[in-house]
Amino acid sequence: MPADDTGDDLPTRTSDSRWEIARPHGQPMPGGVRMAGFRDRTGGSVDLRVLPQPAVIVVIGLGTGRFRVEGPSGHRSLNGMVAAMSPGPTRVRGEGVACIEVELSPRAAHALLGVPPLELAGTVTAVDDLWGRDVRLLREQLAAAGCWQERLALTERFLRRRAAGAPPMAAEVAAAWDTIVAGRGRVRVGDLAASCGWSRKRLWSRFTSQIGLTPKRAAMLVRFDHAARALVAGEPAGDVAAACGYADQPPPPPRRPGPRRLHPRRPGRPHLVHRALTTRATHGPPIRLNGPWAVAVRLIGPSAHSRPHGRNPTP
Repeated sequence: MPADDTGDDLPTRTSDSRWEIARPHGQPMPGGVRMAGFRDRTGGSVDLRVLPQPAVIVVIGLGTGRFRVEGPSGHRSLNGMVAAMSPGPTRVRGEGVACIEVELSPRAAHALLGVPPLELAGTVTAVDDLWGRDVRLLREQLAAAGCWQERLALTERFLRRRAAGAPPMAAEVAAAWDTIVAGRGRVRVGDLAASCGWSRKRLWSRFTSQIGLTPKRAAMLVRFDHAARALVAGEPAGDVAAACGYADQPPPPPRRPGPRRLHPRRPGRPHLVHRALTTRATHGPPIRLNGPWAVAVRLIGPSAHSRPHGRNPTP
């Protein structure tokens, strides 16, 4: 577990001062990479549900504490993990958490993971299984580092070495992903295929193999991610529904079976999505919300992920 930092390397604290959060100062990150360091000042326990999101998350544990990962493949004790964009039903528990968390865009994940992203679909994998001796050496260097900025700089150099010489993602797949992000998930697969000059079948195959999700699933995650950020930021549910395309049809009649839709004219009737997104957790760092069915507490601070929300997407 890292010691308290002093001097110019001052970490950020959350409102309850439980979580110490450090972000890189000065050094540029590789493309598509965000990272931050975390330490639980109380030494207490965390209980996290890992949910889908449009990024791959790598967690490198510091110190002797380990994460208890419970998923479809059973229970494992890990000192680092890689969560796919669609990781399957998984919970992570731990005490006295101290770690570096790295968020990888699909393009960065394709270059850095060392395996096709499709192989990781539906899993939370031990980081040692992917990066082997290299990450064990990095962990030793992180333990010997004297401050957060040194740890983050070591991690940044490690990632740059891995990226050097990595095969690039197909230009058409990268362009399709960028189009999904620029459109905040409100795109049609047929339009993506036409923009690439490919058939829908070829786009589906190449995109899935290099991103790890189908184009349709990727667009769903990106769209919901923007809605989640906006609701957590306090924007009215009706405005978010209209801006993100969740109110394109009127609500069904009262007796019609099936799920209700979030409608901008009826903000007083909370939709399942709205209830999930506006629930606040009190026992962990700032909450991270993904997927329409549950709420997740994640090891990441708000400014490392937040982006402005609006009706007109920008690249």
